[in-house]
Amino acid sequence: MTRRVVLTGLGVRAPGGRGAKEFWNLLTSGQTATRGISLFDASPFRSRVAGETGFDSELEGLTPREVRRMDRATQFAVVCAREAIADSGIETEALEPHRMGVSLGSAVAAATSLEREYLVMSDAGKNWTVDPTYLSPHMFDYLSPGVMPAELAWTVGAEGPVTMVSDGCTSGIDAVGHAAQLIREGSADVMIAGATDTPITPIVVACFDAIKATTPFNDEPEHASRPFDNTRSGFVLAEGAAIFVLEEYEVARARGAQIYAEIGGCATRCNAYHMTGLKKDGREMAEAIRAALDEARVDRTAIDYINAHGSGTRQNDRHETAAFKRSLGETAYDVPISSIKSMVGHSLGAIGSIEIAACALAIKYGVVPPTANLHQPDPECDLDYVPLTAREWQVNTALTVGSGFGGFQSAMVLRSVA
Repeated sequence: MTRRVVLTGLGVRAPGGRGAKEFWNLLTSGQTATRGISLFDASPFRSRVAGETGFDSELEGLTPREVRRMDRATQFAVVCAREAIADSGIETEALEPHRMGVSLGSAVAAATSLEREYLVMSDAGKNWTVDPTYLSPHMFDYLSPGVMPAELAWTVGAEGPVTMVSDGCTSGIDAVGHAAQLIREGSADVMIAGATDTPITPIVVACFDAIKATTPFNDEPEHASRPFDNTRSGFVLAEGAAIFVLEEYEVARARGAQIYAEIGGCATRCNAYHMTGLKKDGREMAEAIRAALDEARVDRTAIDYINAHGSGTRQNDRHETAAFKRSLGETAYDVPISSIKSMVGHSLGAIGSIEIAACALAIKYGVVPPTANLHQPDPECDLDYVPLTAREWQVNTALTVGSGFGGFQSAMVLRSVA
């Protein structure tokens, strides 16, 4: 008999709010948290807007030693993990440590600390040969992405499978999907899973500037992220994290845990085509959706809500619209779809997990978040993208999708548990 996997706790740090409650309040209000970049001087760049969280390590209860040792993205993950465990009510000390694991996703890992340390060692780039006498004693922690899930394992006392998933902007979905699979196959009973990224640094901003993937709408930062709108011109870079407690269903039920949703199915595909290019027919994303539905044993007509990737680039929004039509047929026209990136920006590898959190909360509260800034729909994006205002809607089954550089396409099905 296949073991079922349920989500019993969540922790979120996203632009516009601290914690899951403030995150959900922002989404359902239809307000946006995208503003001008304040973390550094962005004046030389083409795109100068971002979704910043206002993260305060002292307020979050991190010690000075933890702050010095951990990259900003790792700090986000640890804080969210603590919140998720508290939310779940699980007593990690009572668990068999070898039956608890960690699966963490990130696209750019410790980019913040790596750039900072390079600037110190090179004297702000003046010296081609860096001076190792200025090397941070924690440099290995920044160079090795595997340190990030290790920190979570130490935080919760997990001695089971510990994994780092890094496949671009689908990392947040794929890390949770990997965790769910470990529970299904019996390798773990409890997984701490999710994703984190803090890419608002000059080097990352410069990289997206170079390929013109990010928006130039600097004069209207709160309206800069415009998924599916005919005036859109790229995504808004953001930071954030979401971490979950996943448990085997019978174990969770036996301890009387609250259950946000069941992880019904997850699938990922690669188009083997282009690092950033997408085919117009949406075939690869459609295949990931079909595979996720098959694993969940859910008919396409049962989908009540789709959380779109909705990055706000023209090729992605059109590719995604085609994928929904290809995989769901006529049902695609009847399902409410929205992009929360319109409100919190695109936090690269983290956003997939943040969107899973949005789906879990939509199931819990019976509300579909809107797509903000959608005033002039692209005629080629002719589905119900829930413009501007949240919608009360019973969500029993939700689909969330992601699309990442490298040609990755991922989909996950979440459903309510009676």
